[in-house]
Amino acid sequence: MSTVLLAVVAVILCVLFRILNVNSQPQKPVIYGRDRSFIENILFVSPFLYEPYIPTRLWGFSGHVQTILHSLIGRVRCPWPIGARISLVLPDKSTLTYDLYEPMGSEHEDDVTVAICPGIGNTSESVYIRTYVHYSQWHGYRCAVLNHIGALNSVPVTGARIFSYGHTDDYAYMIDNLTERYPSTKLILVGFSLGGNLITKYLGEERSRPTNIIGGISICQGYNAIDSLVYLLQWQNFRRFYLYVMTDNYRNIITRHKRNLLSPELKSKYGLDENTIVSAGTLPDLDEAYSRKVHGFESVAELYKWSSSAFYLHNIKTPMVFVNARDDPIVPEPLLPLIREFASSHDKTMFLELAHGGHLGFYEGGLIYANPVTWLDRALVGLAGGLLMAHNKCSSKDSIPDNISDDEPDLIKSATIVYRDPLDKTPVKS
Repeated sequence: MSTVLLAVVAVILCVLFRILNVNSQPQKPVIYGRDRSFIENILFVSPFLYEPYIPTRLWGFSGHVQTILHSLIGRVRCPWPIGARISLVLPDKSTLTYDLYEPMGSEHEDDVTVAICPGIGNTSESVYIRTYVHYSQWHGYRCAVLNHIGALNSVPVTGARIFSYGHTDDYAYMIDNLTERYPSTKLILVGFSLGGNLITKYLGEERSRPTNIIGGISICQGYNAIDSLVYLLQWQNFRRFYLYVMTDNYRNIITRHKRNLLSPELKSKYGLDENTIVSAGTLPDLDEAYSRKVHGFESVAELYKWSSSAFYLHNIKTPMVFVNARDDPIVPEPLLPLIREFASSHDKTMFLELAHGGHLGFYEGGLIYANPVTWLDRALVGLAGGLLMAHNKCSSKDSIPDNISDDEPDLIKSATIVYRDPLDKTPVKS
């Protein structure tokens, strides 16, 4: 009997070790880009970006654990920054809110505002947003966080819609309001997951934008919703489970505001069937029953193409940094060649690809208990500083800082950077 018990324990331990991926080792991020001056300016401000990312030892090498912990607990010892809630009534009668947080530190002389777009159904009250805002405030940045329409329990839906995957007008209204309040501020756009898609699409759309936007940072977006759903509909690597959670969260937001969203008038206008909406098992089912009808698309595929930043990348002129992890179960590695190629063929663009981190996790340090500030929190503050330096150097007609030469710092030479000559048109190898 003891032999059988030992065998069972051994099997369980083997499975746990496999799931936790404990045999993995910390790795340096791989940096893709062709604009050496732009990348070196960013790395000069944030040298840790080319050092190995060291996840929490026992569980941090598992993309699943990182993703699930991020969803369940967010961040360790999360602060609650104090800010002011701004409310705007839009032309379609929707009520849009964003939260504004003033800087508490003074690390730089510039007036810089970080305009944050959270992930799907997230708000300024989401734990990972609060930690990042607090950390940014102490580094001298003003922060503004968009609250996706319908996501806050305390703010009623007053129009006929909630947020969508590709509707950038809400974010644009926040940006315009910020520039009215702070005409001389420099704006850095930061988007998480769906928010990363929205800020990228916003920067690539043919629309008017304030001239004081100096850069954008996208974290863990999937770039192409059509391709992403192909993978999320599969059970491989438990992706269908994550799709179920996202579907359930989105459906709950709709049903929570059904008095406005599923009124008899709107049901009649858009041909909505409440039973079909409530029983939808996947996002494509829910989008067929609700989203594509409300937003005026003939098909879900048409909605997804319109929503995807991949079809707007070529129009972007703003300096951009993209961040993804290869073990992200929601945005799997086969979706990343598109952004590798884009960053490697466009100036003022950089792609940071990490081996570990999951979806918006990026916990670091410790054996079991992670550090309160994640690698992602530190990276975002560093990237903002790098974008600011690159902008100021470009504005002053200088290149990289004077103390960066061919010989130093040695760490920059040791970075894992995939440069490509601008005249080389061959695809970048992953």
